[in-house]
Amino acid sequence: MPVDVQTRREREKQMVSEMIALYCQKKHGTKKGELCPDCAALDSYARLRAEKCPFMETKTFCSNCRVHCYKPEMREKIREVMRFSGPRMLFHHPVMAIRHLIESKKEQARLEKTR
Repeated sequence: MPVDVQTRREREKQMVSEMIALYCQKKHGTKKGELCPDCAALDSYARLRAEKCPFMETKTFCSNCRVHCYKPEMREKIREVMRFSGPRMLFHHPVMAIRHLIESKKEQARLEKTR
C-alpha cells in the first residue's frame, strides 16, 4: 500500500528531528525534549527543506535524492548528525529506525533498476 506524500513528509521530518535530538543530548548534554541553539536551527532548517521538497512524491528520504538542497554548511552538519545518530537510533527508536532502513533499501533498489 503506497504511503501518501504528506505522511511521507511527516515521517521524514519526525525522523530527522529525532536524530538531531539524540545527537544534541549526547554531544551537547541537553535534556530530553530540549535542543541547543545550533541544533534547534538545524532542526528548523531540515524541517523546512522537507516541507518545501518538490520531489517528495518520488523519493523516500533526502539521502536517496539526486538533488541536494541543503546549503553546504548545513549539509555538513546534518551529515555529522546522521553519522552519529543513525546507528544509535536502533536503540532509542527501534521501530522508526527499522522502518527507515527498510524503506531506504527499497528505494535504493528501485533507483538502481531505473538507472
